[in-house]
Amino acid sequence: LQDEETRKDYDYMLDHPEEYYRHYYHYYSRRLAPKVDVRIVILVTVCAISVFQFFSWWSSYNEAINYLATVPKYRIQATEIARQQGLLNKTKEKGKNRRSKEEIREEEEEIIKDIIKNKIDIKGGYQKPKIYDILLFQILLAPVYLCKYIVWYCWWIYCFTIKGQEYGVEEKLYIIRRYMKMSQSQFDSLEDHQKETFLERQLWIRENYEVYKREQEEELKKKMAMDPRWKRYRRWMKNEGPGRLTFIDD
Repeated sequence: LQDEETRKDYDYMLDHPEEYYRHYYHYYSRRLAPKVDVRIVILVTVCAISVFQFFSWWSSYNEAINYLATVPKYRIQATEIARQQGLLNKTKEKGKNRRSKEEIREEEEEIIKDIIKNKIDIKGGYQKPKIYDILLFQILLAPVYLCKYIVWYCWWIYCFTIKGQEYGVEEKLYIIRRYMKMSQSQFDSLEDHQKETFLERQLWIRENYEVYKREQEEELKKKMAMDPRWKRYRRWMKNEGPGRLTFIDD
C-alpha cells in the first residue's frame, strides 16, 4: 500500500469482498504493468526511425550518384571538368609513389563522382539528405512550420483575395502543383520545360487545368491501347481473369 491508488483498491476490496475476480484483475494489472515511461519509449522509437530515414536517404543518394556516373552524358562532362581542373593528372605518379592501375581507376572514379555531386542538383526522392528532413527534427520544428504557414496563409489572403493582386511565377506554380496533387519534392523533380509548358497553358486557371487533365488522360489511354504488354494484359483479363476458380467433377 505504497501509493494512493493501491490503497483505494484495498479499501474497495474490504467493502466489496464478493467481487473476487475484479480484485485479482486490478492486482495483476498493476503487477504486470510496464515500468518504463511511455515518453521514453516514444522518444527512442522516433530516434530509431529518424536514424533509419537518414541512412536510407544517404543510400538512395549514393545509388543515384553511382548511376549518373555511368550515364555517358554526365560522365563525359565530369571527366572534362576534372581534366580542366588538373585533378586527373594528379592520379598518375611515377617512381616510388607509383600505384597500380586499379588504384588509379578507383581514385579517378571517386573524382568523377565528387564532381557530379557538386555540379548536378539531384531533386526528388534521390536528392541529398538534409538533417532537418528527418522525423525527429520535423516534430521539433512543427510549431515553427505551423507559424510560418499561418503567416504565409494570411499574406496570401491579403494579397490575392483582398487586394486582388496578380499571381507571380512562384504563386502560379504553387496553384498548379496543388491542382496536380503533387508534393513539393515531386514537383521539383519535373523538368524545367514541363513547368514552362504549364505556365504557357495557364494551368493555374482551373478551367485550363481541367482541359489539360482530360488531354493527358486521353493520351495515356492511347498509349496503353498501343502498348503490347497492355494488350496482352487485357486479353488475359478477358479470357482468364484474376484468380478464377473452377470446380470440375471427376
